[in-house]
Amino acid sequence: MTASLDLIGALLVGLAGSGHCIGMCGGVSAALSMAIPPEKQHFWGRLGYLLNYNLGRILSYLVAGALVGGLLATTSELGAGKHAIAGLRLVAALLMIALGLYLAGWWQGILLLERIGARLWPRIKPLAGKFLPFTSAWQALPFGMVWGWLPCGLVYSMLTWSAAAGSAGGGALIMLSFGIGTLPTLFALGGLADRLRYWLTLRSLRQGGAVLLIAYGLHTLWIGIASF
Repeated sequence: MTASLDLIGALLVGLAGSGHCIGMCGGVSAALSMAIPPEKQHFWGRLGYLLNYNLGRILSYLVAGALVGGLLATTSELGAGKHAIAGLRLVAALLMIALGLYLAGWWQGILLLERIGARLWPRIKPLAGKFLPFTSAWQALPFGMVWGWLPCGLVYSMLTWSAAAGSAGGGALIMLSFGIGTLPTLFALGGLADRLRYWLTLRSLRQGGAVLLIAYGLHTLWIGIASF
């Protein structure tokens, strides 16, 4: 039951984080659009590039989720490891609450996480340029895999949640659910769902999702405290 709720919560984060995704990935989408050959600048042509880009991005999320989930799983047989996972779940719950406050526009503290990753990003970003301009839709796949490591408070929060899953498979599934939740926004940014982009940026929709996320974070926090 808890695992199912985790996946639903991860999906909700992806959906509710549309405003943040638009701000973070708008430039990437612009670069992606300009790199598509002129003869492919139509709905079906763009669709292939967007599908491969998002597949690559989500693959990076899966790898990261499996790594952090598996890392904690290796210590689960030890008493300290079990306490570490329980403690990490409390941290994940607090991050969910902080993330909900951020998505609602009530507190910006979650952005501190992005400053940590921002120090490493300049070393990774140049790799994406090696696949531009595109000559094939398949080049968008590795391009997306590089951009999957873009410093993002939402992603970092979900990775903490993945670590608390206590297994590589569980961590990967949480990141998969999160990635699926971000798809509507990324397709809207790609010009394939302009009307959807309007609905995703509605303040009432973002705040509604944020409140649900805060409620889930509080629920997770209560379960974590009770497990000690």
